[in-house]
Amino acid sequence: MTTEATHPQSETSRSHRNKLYFAAWRWHFYAGLFVVPFLLILAVTGAIMMISTATSNQLGTVADVAITGAAIPVTAQAEAALAAVPGGILNQYVAPEAPGRPAFFAIEQGHAVMSVAVDPYSGAVLNSQDKTTTLYAIANRIHGTLLIGDTGDRIMETAASLTLLLIVTGLWMWLPQAGIRALVPDLRARGRSLLKSLHASVGTAISLFLLLFVLSGLSWTGIWGAQFVQPWSSFPAEISWTGIPLSDRTHASMNHAGHQDVAWGMEQVPMPASGSHAGAVGVADRVTLDTVSAWADRNGFSGQYRISVPQDETGVFTVMAEVRNEDGVMPWADRTTHLDRLTGNVLADVRYADYSPMAKAMAWGIGLHKGLVGPLNFVFNLLFLLLVIATCVTGIAMWWKRRPSGAGRLAAPPVPRDMPLWKGAVLVALALAMAFPMAGVALLGVMALDVLLLSKVPALKRLLN
Repeated sequence: MTTEATHPQSETSRSHRNKLYFAAWRWHFYAGLFVVPFLLILAVTGAIMMISTATSNQLGTVADVAITGAAIPVTAQAEAALAAVPGGILNQYVAPEAPGRPAFFAIEQGHAVMSVAVDPYSGAVLNSQDKTTTLYAIANRIHGTLLIGDTGDRIMETAASLTLLLIVTGLWMWLPQAGIRALVPDLRARGRSLLKSLHASVGTAISLFLLLFVLSGLSWTGIWGAQFVQPWSSFPAEISWTGIPLSDRTHASMNHAGHQDVAWGMEQVPMPASGSHAGAVGVADRVTLDTVSAWADRNGFSGQYRISVPQDETGVFTVMAEVRNEDGVMPWADRTTHLDRLTGNVLADVRYADYSPMAKAMAWGIGLHKGLVGPLNFVFNLLFLLLVIATCVTGIAMWWKRRPSGAGRLAAPPVPRDMPLWKGAVLVALALAMAFPMAGVALLGVMALDVLLLSKVPALKRLLN
């Protein structure tokens, strides 16, 4: 009696779970169709940038220099660098990362930004190259914009946002099925079953780290990052810098040649302006690149740090050491200091402790994302990127084996009939659109395609299904 009474309910429950599974699978398929090519690009270019940073310097590949006494004045080094770039304008000085390393000078020449390496002891120019043409710079631009500017940024933001859907639907399909063996692939399986086991187990293992990578990466994007997250988590200059005149320019104006030289939490913050008597006493002598460099050496800056030189009458000297631009500091050692170009006064001195909680999280997130927080972080990131590539490749291989041979169609997972929670799916898509706009736009587009267009265009339906 009891078995007969509960059997129909059990069948209904099983049918309901199957419908949910196929709905999740279809969303996983559609998201993967868009995401996987770009996820592969992100993984490969990320690995190139990490290896490039570890084996050379994003400023240029230059051998060590001989230590032959005291370094010559920084202004003399800058003059040698400028002589190597006719018509160039000095933008930034990068102090040597160690006593036996060269100094670098960023010099604008038309649309190019030349990175000039100078022996700090002799003043000899060792190398000169356009920072926009280095392997690191090209990989960085592909990683962020696919070399097509804002359009590429939006595409990459959409792909990164939809990766969140891939993670959620993948875990939803696999964890209830695999249970405690979710992280252990079945190496006894063969064919597509082996690929599925490898794909799901590796995907589960990297899911949390992939989520953190995606969120830290999204914070650099043009919509979710620059329009949503960065504005409310930036340093509050108007509140903290009482009595300091502010410029119309923001800190992001100091980024150049595709490199993010400024801390994430400072990019949208207005720059202080020279030309007043505000600020604490800083450089007491005449304000030059030499005296600013000497002040930096005496006041806590060491190793590789940067001095951006003023570009107009109200510009300031800015001394920076940031984990984001690979200056060799840990996240908690981020520091940005502005000095008035006329009086030498310290107009602002922003450190990690002054950041908002989100900006602190981003300082760590960017350092970890780039593999800069110690050797273990570097090795872990390289292994992680290899596993991301493996997950993408096994996903592609699974689809290729599943699709009918010679069918000439994508063979998407079937649409579950009488899906009971379609309204809930729409609400989820709308919520995602509010949290991650580019993912929401893509999801709503796919839903419109799936629900409205496929039912009215049989040829398109045959191509996808």
